Amino acid sequence: MAATLVLDPEAEHSLDIILVGSSELSSPPSPGPRRDFIAYEVKVNQRDIEDVCICCGSLQVHTQHPLFEGGMCAPCKDKFLECLFLYDDDGYQSYCSICCAGETLLICENPDCTRCYCFECVDTLVGPGTSGKVHAMSYWVCFLCLPFPRSGLLQRRRKWRTWLKAFYDREAENPLEMYKTVPVWKREPIRVLSLFGDIKKELTSLGFLEDGSKPGRLKHLDDVTNVVRRDIDEWGPFDLTYGSTPALGHTCDHPPGWYVYQFHRILQYARPLPGSPQPFFWMFVDNLVLTEEDLDVATRFLETDPVTIQDVRGRTVQNAVRVWSNIPAVKSRHSALVSQEELSLLAQDRQRVKPLAQGPATLVKNCFLPLREYFKYFSTELTSSL
Repeated sequence: MAATLVLDPEAEHSLDIILVGSSELSSPPSPGPRRDFIAYEVKVNQRDIEDVCICCGSLQVHTQHPLFEGGMCAPCKDKFLECLFLYDDDGYQSYCSICCAGETLLICENPDCTRCYCFECVDTLVGPGTSGKVHAMSYWVCFLCLPFPRSGLLQRRRKWRTWLKAFYDREAENPLEMYKTVPVWKREPIRVLSLFGDIKKELTSLGFLEDGSKPGRLKHLDDVTNVVRRDIDEWGPFDLTYGSTPALGHTCDHPPGWYVYQFHRILQYARPLPGSPQPFFWMFVDNLVLTEEDLDVATRFLETDPVTIQDVRGRTVQNAVRVWSNIPAVKSRHSALVSQEELSLLAQDRQRVKPLAQGPATLVKNCFLPLREYFKYFSTELTSSL
């Protein structure tokens, strides 16, 4: 069975294999709507696939697709940057790994993979009818997990992880560094430093930590007043540093701004040395207690703008948090832009009632899912019951 094989997605082979044998590819289709145009241009007009956007079929190519050979137009590039690292509650990516859209998705069944592919991309680039055949299979591994690089017109890029990092470094507006994703066989258990707010429950539910065992470890600190660099060096190294202000309605031992300054101070100790290839991620969460001056300080010190993540039930916003982070796609997690006035009203409402049962980490739980591309995880039982 394919699951027992140790596959190297970046190893190249000389095979040119269509994933599901399809006679339809023997005779090129006539031009059709939308992406059917791709096969016609490449097979009939002999156009280089790098000159065609493999996401939508446009000939207005802006850049190259980072995962597969082919071009990408500017609108599809923007969509790809926005959506590739978005995950659903089930732990799989929310959109097609080719076009970052798609209504019906095929899920890779390699237990170490979280990628999905839409029917339209598969039928267009691999062969008409392929999606239905894949859907009927009892076990299917995707085009980035297969041991051979080509399926029809879909050709995996050699060293696609390097391509993906270069793509983000070049095309993304966010100045924060994008780390190269890590192959499954190189992923290590995550090491976490949790400041003020504990995220053990959330990370355990996502499979990053295991109760009572060595893989994955977490160091939690409620007060860092007397913590110095030597302490962090002794406890570390760390892969993820998390911090938050106290939840609304809870007693604060310090002014709200204290949590910003202390998080930034400890973050400098926890960061790897400049030039280190080690992926390192951080997140700071404000439970709507920071003043406008504190918000400006946080944005200046953390060198990125915050996003707002809401708990919306029906048409009512039950809770919200502000998040600063370098985790991929956190900036895509916010459901809508929220005005400062709306957040102030929500904060006042939250202060009048008893503290919510769910903590701030529950709101940002799914933001940690992109870390599956970098660190080992041990469970796929992702629940939304926290």
